[in-house]
Amino acid sequence: MFKLFKNKIDKEKDNDHLSLISVAALLIHSAKIDENFTEKENKIIKRALIEMGADENELEKIIKDAELKEKDSNQILEFTKEVKNKSIEEKKVVIEALWNIIYSDKNADMYETNLMRRLSGLLYLDPKIVGDIKQKIKSNQ
Repeated sequence: MFKLFKNKIDKEKDNDHLSLISVAALLIHSAKIDENFTEKENKIIKRALIEMGADENELEKIIKDAELKEKDSNQILEFTKEVKNKSIEEKKVVIEALWNIIYSDKNADMYETNLMRRLSGLLYLDPKIVGDIKQKIKSNQ
């Protein structure tokens, strides 16, 4: 009986880990879209992952796995599959991290704004929520 319980816990941990890899891959993709992935953007990604429940000891592995996943993928749908099933609060954390990444260089180019427009639809988020988060980030710059 304990073995079944342990297997269930292990499976949940694996699912959480895979989910965090997808979130990280999406964030890494947004950081690389302007072809300038900075340490500041990396810190934003780590902070978002911790806020979503990542263990600090696992961060480097999650990011390494996410970078491989992002590199091997040619579309964002693969990353958004996991994120769209998250709670509205977790989605807000992801959107806030995305806007922080985009505005980390104080500028949002057309590729970055197009990505955010697409993501608000793919993640089933009200564009007003995405816009409010964007304004909050811009005003804090």
